Amino acid sequence: MSMEIEKLHIENLIAGYFSDSLTEDEQQELNALLAESDENMALFESMREIWFAAEAGDRTFDRNGAYRRFLDRVGRANRRKRRKKIMRAALQSAAVVAVALVVAHVSFRWGNEDIRERFAEISIEVPLGSRTKTCLPDGSSVWLNAGSRIEYSQGFGVDNRAVSLSGEGYFEVERNAGLPFEVKTAEICVNVLGTKFNFRNYPDDGEASVSLLEGSVSVCNRMKCGEQTRLSPGQKLFIDKSSGEMRVKESKVEHSVEWTAGNLFFDEELLSDIIKELERSYDVRIMVADPDLNNLRFYCSFIRREMSIKDIFDMLCSTGKMTYSISGKEIKLDLPRRDAANEHEY
Repeated sequence: MSMEIEKLHIENLIAGYFSDSLTEDEQQELNALLAESDENMALFESMREIWFAAEAGDRTFDRNGAYRRFLDRVGRANRRKRRKKIMRAALQSAAVVAVALVVAHVSFRWGNEDIRERFAEISIEVPLGSRTKTCLPDGSSVWLNAGSRIEYSQGFGVDNRAVSLSGEGYFEVERNAGLPFEVKTAEICVNVLGTKFNFRNYPDDGEASVSLLEGSVSVCNRMKCGEQTRLSPGQKLFIDKSSGEMRVKESKVEHSVEWTAGNLFFDEELLSDIIKELERSYDVRIMVADPDLNNLRFYCSFIRREMSIKDIFDMLCSTGKMTYSISGKEIKLDLPRRDAANEHEY
């Protein structure tokens, strides 16, 4: 693909982004292109200014009309670039860009609220049994674990960098001192400027946690009237979702992101929590015959891409603490039989 055709393809993807007409695959392709090149990101920013200028032409917003004006301005801008050796065309191009920036600036002054209200919400959801990595419009990246969902405004990066998370995400945030990055859940809110951290808060988990690998983050406890605490690298914060109590401890935080490489790591965790993770990772249903089993703790590590759910329970049950049986996608755990404490069924 020639550079000119490739650029036209990127412009078409960006145009589709602003008109909210991209398919999921096209959105993923655009995210990847923006992440791989500063020039692509600069093109995105330039076209965003033109889009706002096209919108600002009429207080009564007409999406189709704005889209047509947007494509017309982009087309004219591209034609001027192809004639950039002619001074007159270059001056005209500069004039149009200046007008677009002025109109965009005016639109932000009197129409910022209107524009924000028209932004659609973008949602990325990861099915059970998988994980995915995506690039946000500001260049930040996030890994999403199985059964997770992230939402952010189509205007992300304009006057805020706020996302909502349900599940687990590992964030690598581009630094922007003027526009802090914010991750919200019902219980806590994490504010950062630029850093690397893991945030876990599944709806059915009793605890939420934040593990900091690099930089600094501020955590706001929304259950305790905005109680604030700040983490340093190597620290992990837990919040009890029933009481709102927070605690911070030193931790080998690198273990908290092993899932991004397809690994499962459990550090003396309760079987009840391990079960939830295995259900999401392997898309299975696990039932416990005896509630006492939920109090068992295990220290173990698995390479998910190389091990089946049967392999994992073979290892867990080799401790003699429980037995298991499998029927399709259903797994049943029970206490070991007295006459065969080290046996299991499958």
